[in-house]
Amino acid sequence: MNFSRVLPYFCRGKVVPGFGSCSKEMGIPTANLAKEVVEHIPEDIPTGIYYGWASVDGGEVHKMVMSLGWNPFYKDKTKSMEPHILHHFKEDFYGSTLSVCIVGYIRPEMSYNSVEELIAAIHSDMEVAKQELDKPENRMYRDDNFFQEKTSSSL
Repeated sequence: MNFSRVLPYFCRGKVVPGFGSCSKEMGIPTANLAKEVVEHIPEDIPTGIYYGWASVDGGEVHKMVMSLGWNPFYKDKTKSMEPHILHHFKEDFYGSTLSVCIVGYIRPEMSYNSVEELIAAIHSDMEVAKQELDKPENRMYRDDNFFQEKTSSSL
């Protein structure tokens, strides 16, 4: 697939509680974005696993890996956008504004035979994201003016 005409994609929105599956079962917390943000994702950005950059409330910009879709393993009925920020936060930040820059595509969504297989895939996705975001053509988005803008005008 050629994503060059739709990526990078920038969006911003409130962090809302998700389904709890990633955090509770796997120890991989996600900063789920409000449904209004998900509803505005262009149709030519397919569901799948992506990498990019994220900032909470206009703070430091961190690498992230993100699921966009229905999470087939958990058979979710609602399309979601679930960034996992590759940084340890001391506490939850529900209600905060999350600014996201989706830079690249890793793979399509898929189901797994076990939670362990899913966890292994997510860890592999995290490694791909780290490597890809270290490339100069992807690292440059970390310093994009989008992350310097006021965050009060979010969905």
